[in-house]
Amino acid sequence: MATDTKIGKVQELVYEIRVGDVMKKNVIKVGPDSTMGQLGAILREKRISGTPVVDHGKLVGIISIDDFIGWLVQREEDCPVARKMTKNVRTLYADEPVVHAVNKFDQLGFGRFAVIDRRDDKLLGIITKGDIVEGLLKKLEIDYDNAQSNHRTIQHFFDDVLADKAALFFEYSVAGKDFNRAGESSSRLKATLKRLGFAPQIVRRVAIATYEAEMNLIIYTEGGEIRVRVEPHKILVRVEDSGPGIPDIEKALQPGYSTAPEWVRELGFGAGMGLQNIRNCASKMGLRSVVGKGTWLRINVAIDDGVASEVN
Repeated sequence: MATDTKIGKVQELVYEIRVGDVMKKNVIKVGPDSTMGQLGAILREKRISGTPVVDHGKLVGIISIDDFIGWLVQREEDCPVARKMTKNVRTLYADEPVVHAVNKFDQLGFGRFAVIDRRDDKLLGIITKGDIVEGLLKKLEIDYDNAQSNHRTIQHFFDDVLADKAALFFEYSVAGKDFNRAGESSSRLKATLKRLGFAPQIVRRVAIATYEAEMNLIIYTEGGEIRVRVEPHKILVRVEDSGPGIPDIEKALQPGYSTAPEWVRELGFGAGMGLQNIRNCASKMGLRSVVGKGTWLRINVAIDDGVASEVN
């Protein structure tokens, strides 16, 4: 069991904010034809420990102070940076949610990542852990100010409806393998719930759970549907696909277990925490799957409780 205290505003924001929102855009860089001698002068003058290598706007490598020191120790003649740089660079896309950056920092232990455009690989900026913290703090301040001016709640809406039963329905279609639109449906749902005046902790839980479910559709299936039913006392999210199914649900629910291929992990997805995060956000979670036919996920978030979650 978990409580809302474990699903804080910061956790919500790392799913919402994009890497491009917090990265540094003014990047000191060198070209592949710059010499190691010129690089040394830049490192000393700018007091930096490395820099991207860019050719016609595109990232082609990274050169670090360790590379420079290695060149000095070997006492080689001055040579182009291209001969000493690292060519296979781990990067982030500007349109990725910050949660992917956080995961990569944890997995790889890097101090910074180059940020590129998904369409043409052009260098757009650099991101560090400090940039993420600064961006989150700014966003927290803005959201706090906005929250102070919004006092209408969803209960007011239902109180105004003259009916024995009332509910709102929303439906979102998710295309499989479309990483360019990853998180789009959950972001739209989150914005809708905010406009309806739901309490922040409820919006947070639904948004995170729906995001993880959406990513599972994108990673493992050819696509599916997310259907949301809002009632006076609960929000019910149903996620359905006709994908390959889950052979072992108990194993899939274990934190860290993942069948995502390596290329998906390279993109920052498939860490094996999706279902665990959903379970932490839900008041109740139901999961059914048939190999070769598909998977059906049911997420129930009670509006008037702070408890997550049972699985059945």
